[in-house]
Amino acid sequence: MIRTRFAPSPTGFLHIGGARTALFSWAYARRHSGQFILRIEDTDVARSTPEAVQAILDGMAWLDLGHDEGPFYQMRRMDRYKEVIQQMLAAGKAYYCYTTPEELDRLREEQRARGEKPRYDGRWRPEEGKALPATPEGVTPVVRFKNPRQGVVAWNDLVKGRIEFANEELDDLIIARGDGTPTYNFCVVVDDWDMRISHVIRGDDHVNNTPRQINILQALGAPVPEYAHLSMILGDDGQKLSKRHGAVSVMQYAEDGFLPEAVINYLARLGWSHGDDEVFSREQLVQWFDLDHITPSAAQFNTQKLLWLNAHYIKQADNGRLADLVAPMLAARGVTPAPVPTLEAIIALYKERVQTLVELTDACEGLYLAPAPAEELKAQHLTEETRPILADFLGRCAGVEWTTAAVGALIKEVVAAHGAKMPKLAMPLRLALTGQTQTPSVDAVVTLFDRATVMARIERLLGA
Repeated sequence: MIRTRFAPSPTGFLHIGGARTALFSWAYARRHSGQFILRIEDTDVARSTPEAVQAILDGMAWLDLGHDEGPFYQMRRMDRYKEVIQQMLAAGKAYYCYTTPEELDRLREEQRARGEKPRYDGRWRPEEGKALPATPEGVTPVVRFKNPRQGVVAWNDLVKGRIEFANEELDDLIIARGDGTPTYNFCVVVDDWDMRISHVIRGDDHVNNTPRQINILQALGAPVPEYAHLSMILGDDGQKLSKRHGAVSVMQYAEDGFLPEAVINYLARLGWSHGDDEVFSREQLVQWFDLDHITPSAAQFNTQKLLWLNAHYIKQADNGRLADLVAPMLAARGVTPAPVPTLEAIIALYKERVQTLVELTDACEGLYLAPAPAEELKAQHLTEETRPILADFLGRCAGVEWTTAAVGALIKEVVAAHGAKMPKLAMPLRLALTGQTQTPSVDAVVTLFDRATVMARIERLLGA
């Protein structure tokens, strides 16, 4: 069975790169009716926080990337790691090393001075016929993995192709610190083994860890997963994506008014493709997703394309759902929607014109607050020519049927009566009702409100 995992370190929010890794791992498992495991790699006690764990869980929930098992926490598996370390020591696959940090520093300085690659020299590595140094007093040993000295460690990376490392380039990795706590690469190996992970899909910053992990797995007699290393994501400017590019946290996109389906669709296209398809559903992604069409080159983030996708999904979304999303955003601004117009009515009219829920909230807020048009707009559109036209429309409002069609006909009738062009009435009407000059069709905006509100707002503008 296909079993994938997402294994973030809870040292910060769930960023876009991590979200893409989670998505690809989730989609691959779903595509093959497999299982997706969530693992929290929290052994960096100094930097891991409960808040960061929650931020990861919130991000996964918002994207609806449900896991089948977990979340598993490495700090709760310490006994298991220590058990495996003891087994490796007993089998001669690992050994105690009493080299002090000061000795290691001197060793590396000497190696650099000779133009050599700085590395542990294996002085405590047991070898047949080799005499080990006398065990020093007062030194707490670390445990090192006895890495093979000969040959290569290689794998067929499902994104990058064949990758190999010479074992002689890999020194004996510390797998347990002096206080007995296991190290990252060792915990990952035991976890992937115990959790029966078949495919490890992760960022290519882990490529250098992979040969060490493969060697430990082989020393344990454990199956070696397939590996797929995803290239980094670049910002709009071609530089590595970072905080300076703006919203890199998944939940920041939620706060900025993006729909999760838009983010999912966009993330899926960051380094993977299905022909020329740009817009597709979650169900289509699961049906199509494979590892063969992941590009090994870096993917470039394009904020404008994400905004375009988000606008598309807002247009397609149910008005009631959008109202449920906009309502708390309005509440956070201290705005309580009036009975008329309803949120759904405003959204139906405005959702074709916005790219984010924040913009949609702006539109709704503007209609619920008393309009306060800028003085320069009033000077431009409420003139000696337009005042009588607006006043005439106000006078006829009381008797018109309150439908968009009837109000639209009245607007044309008033404009014609004054021999004017449509903007001469439409622009001051927009100012009166919304304080803005850019709105959807003015007759539709008028009939969003009840008759009394429209008349009161026109009177207020005329009296200004």
